[in-house]
Amino acid sequence: MTTVLVVDDELSIRRMLGYMLGKTDYTVLMASDGEEALEKLANNPVNVLLLDVAMPNMDGLTLLRHVRAMPNYQSLPIIMLTASTDELKRAKALDAGANMFLNKFIKPSELVKMIDQTVQKAN
Repeated sequence: MTTVLVVDDELSIRRMLGYMLGKTDYTVLMASDGEEALEKLANNPVNVLLLDVAMPNMDGLTLLRHVRAMPNYQSLPIIMLTASTDELKRAKALDAGANMFLNKFIKPSELVKMIDQTVQKAN
């Protein structure tokens, strides 16, 4: 079973992604910020991380760097999600080790396809 950790400070986005992914064979975990995400990663085996870029306290890029420094998660597939069209953020995320950088409002079927592709590449 593939476990996806959704990290977003917006409850509505977490709920939408959780609902969408809950219709698949994925197990979905959720975190509202970077600190909660690090706790979930430390206590749960996770196969994919869906990570918002803009969050208070610890933004997505900072969390991405922390995750890449964790021995068990150096090759974890990480998909960054954002509502922004800022190409500089995209470049920074990919340079920091993100596998994909997608628009937060992607079609559900496309997001599931991207997650599947990312998981297959990691295995």
